[in-house]
Amino acid sequence: MRLDKYLKISRIIKRRTVANQACDTEHVEVNGKRAKASYDVKPGDVISVTYGERTTKFRVLDIKEHTTKADASSMYEVIGQETRKPVEKPQEEESEI
Repeated sequence: MRLDKYLKISRIIKRRTVANQACDTEHVEVNGKRAKASYDVKPGDVISVTYGERTTKFRVLDIKEHTTKADASSMYEVIGQETRKPVEKPQEEESEI
């Protein structure tokens, strides 16, 4: 199954077009490498999705063409979540004239 479709079916990302854009803008990695929307997802793959400053890692457990909302979370397990701290810009000193 295509990566963008898997992200939508598993409800990791709500819309397939958004999943496709996330892949195109390099916010999605599979097994530590940037992945295109057309990547063929397999059980055991580790998917990392970056949402703003937060990155969440998922392990693919199952692939289903159709699933209910209640069963969607059984398609993956969350294996990690990390928050990136924003880079603080040094404040410029005000010079007196």
